[in-house]
Amino acid sequence: MTTVRLPLFPLNSVLFPGLVLPLNVFEERYRAMMRELLKLGEDEPRRFAVVAIRDGREVAPTAPGLPDPTSVPEKGPAAGFGADPIQAFHRVGCIADAATIREREDGSFEVLATGTTRVRLLSVDASGPFLVAELEELPEDAGDGAGALSEGVLRAFRSYQKRLAGARERSLASAPDLPDEPSVVSYLVAAAAVLDIPSKQRLLQAPDTATRLAEELKLLRTETAVIRHLPSLPAVELTRAPTSPN
Repeated sequence: MTTVRLPLFPLNSVLFPGLVLPLNVFEERYRAMMRELLKLGEDEPRRFAVVAIRDGREVAPTAPGLPDPTSVPEKGPAAGFGADPIQAFHRVGCIADAATIREREDGSFEVLATGTTRVRLLSVDASGPFLVAELEELPEDAGDGAGALSEGVLRAFRSYQKRLAGARERSLASAPDLPDEPSVVSYLVAAAAVLDIPSKQRLLQAPDTATRLAEELKLLRTETAVIRHLPSLPAVELTRAPTSPN
């Protein structure tokens, strides 16, 4: 088992390998994380782990609110995640490699990272200025029939794209060429499909590529049928996640 210890950045979204992740970092705990990453040498990877939040807040409250207006806002690296923060997170996440970390004049950061490797969350350390996690790297096994499933998913995804494009009255002429490597297809489709966090999380933690592709085939067929009847559904950019408000 290969384990690694990395800063932990919980989000209200799921990061997949290959997905571009823009971040607008303004909370002090994550500013501290970025300052620490900037201490690394230019030739060293500036990596952190991203996990989806199961129960908690991406941004900690900064003022008293409901139901008790006299309550004191939480502070610290685990603010908003409870006494045992690991319980607030999904246990499978993804390592992010920050290509750009740019500090603004006000001390906040503009970050552009890319998902690389899936990881399983083993433990969370909240003793420092930001959360740090012990993680197990997860291999990407092909599984049985991944190649054939990939072809079926690509066909279903193109149909899904056409339905989304029709709902938004736009052309697919500028859409990027789709890959043909099964694992890349599986992550691209998982990232691009308009799905809720639990559905995306199930795809991320699938035991192998074939299982993920089989689940995507079912989801795409279902979502395409839904869009046919509800043409006002939103679409998302294929390889880019929304900028997190952190």
